[in-house]
Amino acid sequence: MVVAVLLCAAGAGLVLFAASRGWAVEVTQRPPPLPELRSSRSGGDLQPWLPALGWVALAGAGVLLATRSAPRRVVGGLLVLAGAGAAVAALTVSNVGAGWPLLAATGGLAVAAAGALTIARGQRWPAMGARYERAAVTRPGTGGMWDALDRGEDPTDR
Repeated sequence: MVVAVLLCAAGAGLVLFAASRGWAVEVTQRPPPLPELRSSRSGGDLQPWLPALGWVALAGAGVLLATRSAPRRVVGGLLVLAGAGAAVAALTVSNVGAGWPLLAATGGLAVAAAGALTIARGQRWPAMGARYERAAVTRPGTGGMWDALDRGEDPTDR
């Protein structure tokens, strides 16, 4: 489980980092004596869904810890889709250098691998302890201030 969470978080970090870097420079010629205009375009500018997929993958790393059994496998499937989508988005940009798109694609493939690992083995991983879940039944007399309000009592009259 630790491997999948770290792989997912690291892959998402690579996607987000690479998407924020300059992938292309647009040069606009202007009449003399004005200098040409240069504007850098990031991966997020060229593929707007790339950073969004990176954030989804980063959130998925946390969700892997909070879910169990079947919902965890669903999250794994979503991570496979998000990672594959990030890799495809990075590799389908034209007229850019290979460095940043390749790094983003590598991150996307890492996220997809974490999702596949989750689908394959996620049901056997431990879940959060019961202390993180709400108790199903409360014992009478042990309720707090909100329970007293629900019963119509004034908890400040004690």
